[in-house]
Amino acid sequence: MINSRILILHTIWFGTLACEAQSFELKKQNDSLYYLNGWRLPYPVYQYQTGDVDGDGNIDAIVGVIKSTRFYPQKARRIFIFKQVNGKARPLWLGSKLGGILEDFRYVDGKIRALEQTGNGQYVVSDYKWGGFGMAFDHYIIKGVNKETAKKTFDQ
Repeated sequence: MINSRILILHTIWFGTLACEAQSFELKKQNDSLYYLNGWRLPYPVYQYQTGDVDGDGNIDAIVGVIKSTRFYPQKARRIFIFKQVNGKARPLWLGSKLGGILEDFRYVDGKIRALEQTGNGQYVVSDYKWGGFGMAFDHYIIKGVNKETAKKTFDQ
């Protein structure tokens, strides 16, 4: 639930969230270099949202980046979550993977909703919640469906 004291200003892809004591601003320098409140993100960004992911009452920044990781060397969509400390972005979670192959995400009711492809080519829409050290699976919205059906469910 968004408090009425919070003002959200956004553009189509990237924006600024402003409230009384904190704000996030994602700035694009070029296609593969962004800055979030001074934190250098040297990756392409495909999604940016804000919300209280960890339930501490403060707004967090959720940034979707495209990168490889140590354990998953193939470039893919990942989720980074940042909190704000003294006006600067600080990592809360630099996720390498949720459940399946991440296609898209959005923040809904305190959770991150993910559109993912499974290993067998089917799709799921899942909710993840903060688990103390990163995101933890909460439940499926829909599973074992084609991409079109999953996308329709994800977009609702």
